[in-house]
Amino acid sequence: MEQKADSEAIPNSSASTSEAPTPAPTQTHAVLDQGLGGILGVKAGMTQVFTEDGESLAVTVIDLKPTVVTQVKTVAKEGYKAVQVGFLNKKAKSATKPEQGHAKKAGATGFYHYQEFRFSPSDKLDGVSVGQVLSPGFLKSGDLVDLTSKSKGKGFQGGVKRFHMAGGYKSHGASLSHRQLGSIGNRADPGKCFKNKKMPGHMGHEKVTVSNVRVVRVDTENQLLLVHGSVPGPRSGIVMIRRAVKNSGSKTLNKAKATQ
Repeated sequence: MEQKADSEAIPNSSASTSEAPTPAPTQTHAVLDQGLGGILGVKAGMTQVFTEDGESLAVTVIDLKPTVVTQVKTVAKEGYKAVQVGFLNKKAKSATKPEQGHAKKAGATGFYHYQEFRFSPSDKLDGVSVGQVLSPGFLKSGDLVDLTSKSKGKGFQGGVKRFHMAGGYKSHGASLSHRQLGSIGNRADPGKCFKNKKMPGHMGHEKVTVSNVRVVRVDTENQLLLVHGSVPGPRSGIVMIRRAVKNSGSKTLNKAKATQ
């Protein structure tokens, strides 16, 4: 008996494999050097560096992760000039359809944090376009910056910790009143507790800005920024970095000129 030949053709390996994904476009870099500038980073922690004179400086390391431009707002269309950026990439499975659609032009599927940097109508943003990654080119060692981030949340706290109140007497007879507020109002007149009275409540986890922080080092190769001193918030907290509004150096210089 003759052996029956296989009639089925061997499937083509090239046809069975799925199409290769489209490579992401190469991201270019842009610098927001107009106005106060702007870039985002993540607080990585604290360390120390030594100056040329051997002086030890306590510094905070800010990781300048990619800050992608997602929208450029103009006076003609939105009524004001600003650059919207996305920070910390989000996977497609975690992003909603509107989020994916908004971030599609920037070559991403979504971001965990969005931020706007506003500028005056006279500032020029011709070289900034959607999809670019912001660069810390507007900063150099010795500059003064303002750092904005969320402070550490401490939950519900009493008046002694929240507002540094003195509390009650610690001596004999002051039973159960060591850390109490004391009087919070008057008698029949006004017969109420005034608004904004300092009392126990939620403490921390609020927007805090530290002014005139000195830039110690800008590491463009590793995308790190070293600033002198501490920065509000926990490690892995998002930090907004802009040029200092109240530049103490310029104030001192102007005061010296005025006295001459």
